[in-house]
Amino acid sequence: MDAKRAFDLVVAAAMLVVTSPVLVVAMLVIRATSPGPAIFSQVRVGRAGALFACHKLRTMHQGTPSLPTHEAPANSVTAVGKVLRGTKIDELPQLWNVLKGEMSLVGPRPCLPTQTELIGHRRELGVLQALPGITGLAQVRGIDMSDPKLCAETDAEYLKTASIGLDIRILIGTIYRG
Repeated sequence: MDAKRAFDLVVAAAMLVVTSPVLVVAMLVIRATSPGPAIFSQVRVGRAGALFACHKLRTMHQGTPSLPTHEAPANSVTAVGKVLRGTKIDELPQLWNVLKGEMSLVGPRPCLPTQTELIGHRRELGVLQALPGITGLAQVRGIDMSDPKLCAETDAEYLKTASIGLDIRILIGTIYRG
């Protein structure tokens, strides 16, 4: 097991334990304020282009089309969902994806299989060889998937300089961003 995987396992397990009360409360609030399940699973592109079920707390109304966040209608996000997204609490279920080895804490954000332009750029730059992350360099720089080329280039930049130290800085930057 390499150092990054060991780091991911230790931190993800600890974060699940520490944040489990927040996760339970968030799930109860989601269920109390809108119909549908509290956990939302969506097919995403993982390492080597393999598809996997990425888990999140549901922040959109049930029945919202499966679109990239920047393309979803603004009114599709629930009131509770706005808070969960703003605090990043909606990402906590992805810690389970990390424990399963489908994701890392830090890496390129997993995209939808329909985001073919981004997938193409990532394939060209070798980004698809990495595990996707709950957060990444592009996210702390404020770059989203609406600019596929810049997003993929930033992902590639991260992979060239990746280290546990950089991962810690990106995790801290994600928590304190905004």
